[in-house]
Amino acid sequence: MNVIWSKYVQGIGTLYLSRKLRFDDRFASQYKVAFDLDETKPLRILEIGCGPGALSGALRRWYPNAEVIGLDRDSEFIQFAQASENGVTFLEGDATALPFADNTFDVTISNTVSEHIEPSRFYGEQYRVLKPGGVCLVLSSRKGIHLTPDCLLPDEFEQQFWQKVSQLDDSMEKYAVCKYPMSEAELPLAMKQYGFQEIRTGYATVDLTPDDPKYPSEMARAMINANRQNALEAIDSVTATLADHFSIAETDEMRRRVNAKYDTRIALYDQGELLWDTTVSIIMIVRGTK
Repeated sequence: MNVIWSKYVQGIGTLYLSRKLRFDDRFASQYKVAFDLDETKPLRILEIGCGPGALSGALRRWYPNAEVIGLDRDSEFIQFAQASENGVTFLEGDATALPFADNTFDVTISNTVSEHIEPSRFYGEQYRVLKPGGVCLVLSSRKGIHLTPDCLLPDEFEQQFWQKVSQLDDSMEKYAVCKYPMSEAELPLAMKQYGFQEIRTGYATVDLTPDDPKYPSEMARAMINANRQNALEAIDSVTATLADHFSIAETDEMRRRVNAKYDTRIALYDQGELLWDTTVSIIMIVRGTK
């Protein structure tokens, strides 16, 4: 059982809640224009590195005639995805050795995966399993905007905790996280280098601002609580990787402080006090054909 990513890098809740927002149907039109897929056709779509399944679930909604398969090497991600997203087949497997025959998919898609895998293996396997004329879609997060409200800023205790973590934590190097980053120019050039043609790029902008009245209260709270989950699972990762350096009392106190702050943020939202904190994600979409 492989649980490296979900236990030591990014937790299930962090990925699932943030991606449910990022791939909410409110933003579907931006993605679908860049994907340029015929939604009337019975496409066979493979998501590589699907994590807990949020994007696969969105693809199933956006392309109802398609067969969607999500693949990830993390066992807990796959178990969660199977229980959370209907109408999608989820499989455990390696992006560098896809368990499929040549020429079997109309579309391959990945989201924030390319930067973690050696490019010749990442693109080579997708090229192999795509049918002639098949579409490769690579989504990559770019620098966006993140504004934290004063009520969520770290206090001295939290600052000292994370400073100590930064001095001890080697998980990025140990697990080859973001070992192969590429710029906005390098990504399409890499796709071309490994055999794809008709390369195009596009960008989706996802604005997550809880206080904006265009969002219903349920979604606004989901934005705040997705950030809460990210903060809590970051502490869980410290517990898993650096247990010898932090006491249970320290990590419990961190969780208490995080929950208290996010409870305050929710209360301020409910009282109608506008803070205008925001996260604006910019997702680059590179499209090529075999």
